[in-house]
Amino acid sequence: MPALPHPLNTFKQALQEGQQVIGCWVGFADANVAEALAGCGFDWLLLDGEHAPNDPRTVLDQLRALAPYPVQAVVRPVVGDVALVKQYLDVGAQTLLIPMIDTPEHAAQMVSATRYAPDGIRGMGAALARASRWNQIPDYVHHANGQMCLLVQAETTLALQNLGSIAAVDGVDGVFFGPADLSASMGYRGQANHPEVQKAILNGIAQVRAAGKAAGILMADKAMAQMYLDAGAQFVAVGVDTTLLLRAATDLAAHFKHKAAPHAAPGTAAQPASSPY
Repeated sequence: MPALPHPLNTFKQALQEGQQVIGCWVGFADANVAEALAGCGFDWLLLDGEHAPNDPRTVLDQLRALAPYPVQAVVRPVVGDVALVKQYLDVGAQTLLIPMIDTPEHAAQMVSATRYAPDGIRGMGAALARASRWNQIPDYVHHANGQMCLLVQAETTLALQNLGSIAAVDGVDGVFFGPADLSASMGYRGQANHPEVQKAILNGIAQVRAAGKAAGILMADKAMAQMYLDAGAQFVAVGVDTTLLLRAATDLAAHFKHKAAPHAAPGTAAQPASSPY
């Protein structure tokens, strides 16, 4: 039986080459949705396990759905936990986005969790895992470390204070700014585009890039997303699947409900159309 090739992490490669890659958030936790989005032209899709009802099994289904397409999966666990990181890597994730990283110590722990010893503490169980195609990829454990991509989220004022030291951690490939949580931490809850929040993120992007690492963000506002791209952000998610569906569906319903006239029965007066709101 021919040996299977080791999967290359083209997302990590793109960041190392200084490319800008455009992504979309996937929150429906459904393999059909992930596969449908895989053909839409995005460079990467974020499979969210922090605020969406994902777990290693549902992520596994979505990784399989994305595998035939030229799009990279980025997986976000619910928390930066060593054991949970091990599970996501074993089902085949190569790029992780870890939420709520406030200190360089936590960032370093996550780096260690993604690497086999002696470089880290990842458990040696790949023979049982999809990551090695159940031991059909020769020498998987000798090459896996180099294909790991670790992105950490800076989304509190404490993280901003420690941003330089977090970005300097060897093995951290990029720092992602979470505007919603950051705005709340800064005292502007629900105001992700507040000028002070924008200023903090722009300063953060510059600081991360100066450290030689990639900066990223989720921003569904097109003009704002372009502003962050122009400022040097390399991995930017520009939409969320749930929002895209609801917005399109709401607009479509409103279009026809505003225009449609009621069909009155013969001999009766037509009643005003009810507002969709």
